[in-house]
Amino acid sequence: MRLSRITILLAVILISSLATSCIVSNSKENTFVDKKSNQEDYDKVEAAILDYVEALYLVDSTRIIKSVDPKLRKVGYYYNPSKRAYIDNLEMTHEQLVRLAARWNSDYDQADENSPKEIEIFDVNSKTASAKLTAMWGIDLFHLAKVDNQWKIVNVIWQSQPETEE
Repeated sequence: MRLSRITILLAVILISSLATSCIVSNSKENTFVDKKSNQEDYDKVEAAILDYVEALYLVDSTRIIKSVDPKLRKVGYYYNPSKRAYIDNLEMTHEQLVRLAARWNSDYDQADENSPKEIEIFDVNSKTASAKLTAMWGIDLFHLAKVDNQWKIVNVIWQSQPETEE
């Protein structure tokens, strides 16, 4: 009698876990966009990030307007070599980023055609994506949202690369 109760309990646990796995699997299939099935979304996410970095490198603020949501939240951490420490929690609005892109490399002394712009896309879903950019100023981590069928950068957290950190 006791053995059959244990068998029934194990069967119920097994069925429950299989049912839960199917539900989780189906929900992922409905929202996750893998690279093979939707290359277009991956390409658009990459293009938004490329617009962002090239806006700064090429002094073209219109590319920020094109690729960054007006509700942008950007925070960062700049490494100050003379103090050997990070300056924490630097914040920037969309408007400030547009102004920065219009002047940051205006003398072409900050970046050139050989400056890094390595883009890694971590995840693309039906409405959200995450990615990383390694640029000459450091590393930017992005959250993007699909707004009116266009991928826009909505959150950025960045840090400069320390020359030496002790």
